Amino acid sequence: MKRILISGGAGFIGSHLSERLLNEGNEVICVDNFFTGSKENIRHLLGNKNFELVRHDITKEYFAEVDEIYNLACPASPVHYQYNAIKTIKTNVLGTLNMLGLAKRCKAKILQASTSEVYGNPLQHPQKEEYWGNVNPIGIRSCYDEGKRCAETLMMDYHRQNNVDTRIIRIFNTYGPNMAENDGRVVSNFIVQALKNEDITIYGDGSQTRSFCYVTDLVEGMVRIMNNPQRLSGPVNLGNPDEHTIKEFAEIIIDLTNSNSKIIYMPLPKDDPVKRKPDISLAQKELSWTPNVDIRDGLMSTINYFEQKLKIK
Repeated sequence: MKRILISGGAGFIGSHLSERLLNEGNEVICVDNFFTGSKENIRHLLGNKNFELVRHDITKEYFAEVDEIYNLACPASPVHYQYNAIKTIKTNVLGTLNMLGLAKRCKAKILQASTSEVYGNPLQHPQKEEYWGNVNPIGIRSCYDEGKRCAETLMMDYHRQNNVDTRIIRIFNTYGPNMAENDGRVVSNFIVQALKNEDITIYGDGSQTRSFCYVTDLVEGMVRIMNNPQRLSGPVNLGNPDEHTIKEFAEIIIDLTNSNSKIIYMPLPKDDPVKRKPDISLAQKELSWTPNVDIRDGLMSTINYFEQKLKIK
């Protein structure tokens, strides 16, 4: 049994990770300030004697004795991370520093949940880990993009300078149950609009692409990289290379929900990436990891979740 801390453990991805690690027989400390996380996501875990929930903001120091740390804490959708850009930067920098300090003191392994946003609006397609990205350092998305880039720098410097066992994953678009209906992300927006038979809003002309990974596939990759006995010296892409245009994606959701929704188009937000697709050859080689959940199967599971959440029959 390991004692594992998950910052952001009540969030969309963190809640699935909490459940997975508990099912494997570990003790889990879920640390969350509930800015975007929800107690509903982990309510069914509260009766588990190996699960501990702590309301805490990781921009403040936190002390515990742990074997592993998954640092997931940070709002991940533009509507939330732009709500308080300075707070987002603090979470990425001060929060990561605090988690790294804890890992150093406990001699714990630590995994940083970074993002494909470190590639910005990429000039390389698909994106490899060696690509340095094309990021606007002063734009409206910079608090998140540059915050995550700085967090990666801190992870590598603690690894080089203090020999902390660090792991970095770059998460590409992920979806599944426990997403918030108001987070402004493509999957949740489209599903909620389709279930309500409202117009589906596409920003831009719909030709921009994304690659969507189901959450259980992502969690499998996270656990594999944490348990990998070899220290990977740099970040690893985790995502599904199955690429779709946003318009295609909206049409799939309309079909799966039997919706009467129509697609409407709005101006593309500033610095919104035109293409996003991971090169996962490193994860395949080092972790034997490849996503398995088909897009339509994953979307049906997510649609069923939102039907129950929104009480739509």
